[in-house]
Amino acid sequence: MQKQVSKIIVIMGPTASGKSGIAIKLAQKFNGEIISADSRQVYRGLNIGAGKIPRQLTTINSQLSTKNTYFSENIPHHLIDVAEPMEDYNISHFKKDAEKIIKEIIGREKTPIICGGTNFWIDSITKNTIIPEVAPDELLRSMLRSKTTEELFEELKKIDPERAKNIDAKNPVRLIRAIEICKALGTVPKLFLQIGIKTEREELNAKIQKRLDERFNEGMINEVENLHKNGVSWEWMERIGLEYRWISRFLQNKVELEEMKKLLYFDIIHFAKRQMTWLKRNKNIIWLEKYDDIEKEVASFLE
Repeated sequence: MQKQVSKIIVIMGPTASGKSGIAIKLAQKFNGEIISADSRQVYRGLNIGAGKIPRQLTTINSQLSTKNTYFSENIPHHLIDVAEPMEDYNISHFKKDAEKIIKEIIGREKTPIICGGTNFWIDSITKNTIIPEVAPDELLRSMLRSKTTEELFEELKKIDPERAKNIDAKNPVRLIRAIEICKALGTVPKLFLQIGIKTEREELNAKIQKRLDERFNEGMINEVENLHKNGVSWEWMERIGLEYRWISRFLQNKVELEEMKKLLYFDIIHFAKRQMTWLKRNKNIIWLEKYDDIEKEVASFLE
């Protein structure tokens, strides 16, 4: 992503931790727009099971009132309902679309807020971003090319230890570019504030059960049944997983209703554990529990 000049907020955490609500509050407070990083919410018709927030039928911002902008609580949400079920929409599509949208949000002088539970999609943005407008310094580059990869990494550690923690230490091209930027700007600017929603295991499990009960009451089984009636295959919903997998199995008489609900609950719990395992690898995430603390952290970052 070239010419990135703004700061970007990233809200992460396990399923049912309350990411969407926090992202909306932050967007309202800090003039933001939300980019959904959820591999199921991109699909039209996957509403209850994918946990989409309620969509406004009308908006107050005609500039953004397009079919691909999803409003909730007067906050624009991007990359929700942008693909048809069974359409191929993968990480490469997300990365391309998200980077374009980030530039557009910055162009409107607003704050991009990435929010979602598909963590490797988020990583494709936060870990592969080419930072700022620093013109190539050919003289410096020629000098640096004479150094070994190990020497380049040691030099970067001296001038910007934070950047050194998160770079591919075996990639001389990235190391040279990082050193080049550091020498021009002092340090590589921090573009992303990554906030993780901290939730105790028992509390999270209770939230998962409560949310699951609510979704069944809202008609989640009917949603899956209607998707199939409209041509969405059982096989595709099996691949999409979780709610769509287990309800599909129930509708095919492969499992009884109560057994399905119990197995789905445990499947979501295991999914949340896998999410946390992934997230714990990321040492840049600041884990916070209370919204007030999150708001303070964001305010400090945006100063």
